[in-house]
Amino acid sequence: MTKLELLEPFVEINSAEGTTIRRTLLPNGIRVLTETVPAAPSVSIAISVSVGSRDETEGQFGSTHFLEHLLFKGTKTKNAQQIAQSFDSVGASSNAATAKEYTSYYARVQKDALPLAVEVLADMVNNSVLDETEFELERTVILEELAMVQDDPEDVAHESANSAVLGAKDSLGRPIGGTPETIEAATRDDVWAHYRANYRPQDLIITAAGGVDHDQLLRLVETELSKTDFDFGQKALPARRNLGSRKFKPEQAFLSVFKQTQQANVALAMPGVAALDPNRYTMGVLNTILGGGMSSRLFQEIREKRGLAYSVYSFNQGYSDAGLFGMFAGTSPENASEVAKLLADQLVNIANQGVSDEEFNLARGNIAGGLALRFESSHARMNRLMAAEMSLGEFIDLESTIANFHAVSKQQLQLLADHLASSEKSLVVVGDGDFDSMSGLVG
Repeated sequence: MTKLELLEPFVEINSAEGTTIRRTLLPNGIRVLTETVPAAPSVSIAISVSVGSRDETEGQFGSTHFLEHLLFKGTKTKNAQQIAQSFDSVGASSNAATAKEYTSYYARVQKDALPLAVEVLADMVNNSVLDETEFELERTVILEELAMVQDDPEDVAHESANSAVLGAKDSLGRPIGGTPETIEAATRDDVWAHYRANYRPQDLIITAAGGVDHDQLLRLVETELSKTDFDFGQKALPARRNLGSRKFKPEQAFLSVFKQTQQANVALAMPGVAALDPNRYTMGVLNTILGGGMSSRLFQEIREKRGLAYSVYSFNQGYSDAGLFGMFAGTSPENASEVAKLLADQLVNIANQGVSDEEFNLARGNIAGGLALRFESSHARMNRLMAAEMSLGEFIDLESTIANFHAVSKQQLQLLADHLASSEKSLVVVGDGDFDSMSGLVG
């Protein structure tokens, strides 16, 4: 486990995995991080911005996701087709992601094509023109995307649970993509203002993993990011979030959402732990035991023993100052109440009885194996660098991460389960039926 000193201009780490991690802080606040993997033939690279949907202000809801689409639609030197052709010309895969606390534009290329990837991504992120015609076309595309989400009752259940627990007006409770109403109301000037205010040098984090040379990437970054109207010569400190763990209660105890489906989609959710909460490793083990796979308690009890669901699992999401934990199952409407009780009962059972040595060790082995397989991917390594930089500046290698999970005790696990089981919760049911009688299952 190694600290990436926040204001140090240069840091180099030789990881236990045989890779080299290097970090450079440029005078204007741009951060460049690489993980060089010996003999890797490809590179995954991302330009990320430490702004997400939670950073939007009134009148800009949905602007962050809108920008994710629009930055592929043309710059001062390339139109949308030319951007696509640039990536296709070297067989690259490219995409972007909008989250509640960041936005990322990324590509995976053969290592010889890294200069092209940096050129195109830098041009997109810093020289987008947000053409009015493209803006209107993309508005329609985003509305179709939101409609697609609304057609998926599982997505609706998760979004509703998120809003019910965190609060519909809370910056974390709002949907990432906005709503049809906010997208319809968005103007090009609103999105442009959001773009100019948040895509500053000190907001940019550039991460790359695989067959990458750090010094070469630095040269490319300094060359390509200077081709912009943004003031890249001004000195600035890197932008960072306020971190912590605020206490809050679910805003809505019960929510029934009508949707014409064959199943009732049941979600039981509650406040979880923040991204850097000391309990985050304990939460990882608990999540695995409770609903993280085919041997988990929820899967075995609800699907295997009772045949009440095909899809059943638990989920956990940590943010800079809050967290969300919950359980989900899709079942027939007539079994919705029984399944909701079973979801709650499994958590209570761990709180009261703890877990066996067998399932405790199985969960830790599951986590260790899953992490090892995950970090065979250069994309996962690239994202690990981004996460380290966006948090407290602490890079944790695979060996240390696994050790942290193995350091979790059964007592810690039971204490966290007890805390969650006794906390106020939100029960969400999405489906075609009258589920109001289920409101008595939560108090």
